Amino acid sequence: MIYPKAAFHSDNVNPRFLFFFLFVFSSPGFAGDVEIVDAKADCDNNVCRFDVTLSHADTGWEHYADGWRVITEDGQELGNRVLMHPHVNEQPFTRSLSGVKIPATVKTVWIEAHDSVHGTSSNKYKLDLSSS
Repeated sequence: MIYPKAAFHSDNVNPRFLFFFLFVFSSPGFAGDVEIVDAKADCDNNVCRFDVTLSHADTGWEHYADGWRVITEDGQELGNRVLMHPHVNEQPFTRSLSGVKIPATVKTVWIEAHDSVHGTSSNKYKLDLSSS
């Protein structure tokens, strides 16, 4: 029988406890947040095309990077790119979104990524549009 206080002693690690620990923490729910590797914008008259490169430990339909969006500094959504399927064997991957209208006063946007298990990633990518 395993006693909780003794379970972590190096000379008293029960193989069943170790298996359970490894199983739980290697499950799809622990694949982590989506990483925004790169983002570029090509703008003409305040209408932009965004190319965003994401990396995520997609495991299949049960856990995958399922989208990204372009937002202003105050969180107003300007565009949203839905990813319709997992990219298990295609990492990192780049997808585009065209026709995004940018208000004339906005010079910086943020890219925010999302996955099907964790939701919106806490990691955002800042993109300066002044040179686009």
